[in-house]
Amino acid sequence: METADDDATAACLTRYHELSARTLSDRDPTFPHQLAVDAYASQHARQALKSITTAFALIGLYLVCERAFSGRDAQRAHMFLGRRRQEWPRFQAPVDCGAINVGHVLAAGLGARKQALRRWAESVWAAWRDQHQLVAALVHERFDRRGGHRA
Repeated sequence: METADDDATAACLTRYHELSARTLSDRDPTFPHQLAVDAYASQHARQALKSITTAFALIGLYLVCERAFSGRDAQRAHMFLGRRRQEWPRFQAPVDCGAINVGHVLAAGLGARKQALRRWAESVWAAWRDQHQLVAALVHERFDRRGGHRA
């Protein structure tokens, strides 16, 4: 049986696909689309079937928000981390996953989209504050210590 939450999730996914079409067509070399991917996945972590989905999304947000990686650099970090098959921790999602969502980014319009994506990423990352130390340790262990670096 479908619920109002299912309808809201479906509508949000539709808006995410609309935003993705726009961000992928931008051809911005900093690849801000990665912020959308990671913010959306982190904001919808309760629906994630695989632990890697949430882990990679939080790692991407950490790298962008805390270490000033570009979206392209975060994407490359994901590729580096994905080279080895490994277990990923399950993260406990916060009750509130951020005040900004995909709808806010779409409403910002073309000229303000990149800044809106950044605010969305920061809002979602802040909502996961209880997991920040775990994510930072995970990046240190599996990225920094294994030779990962910003391109």
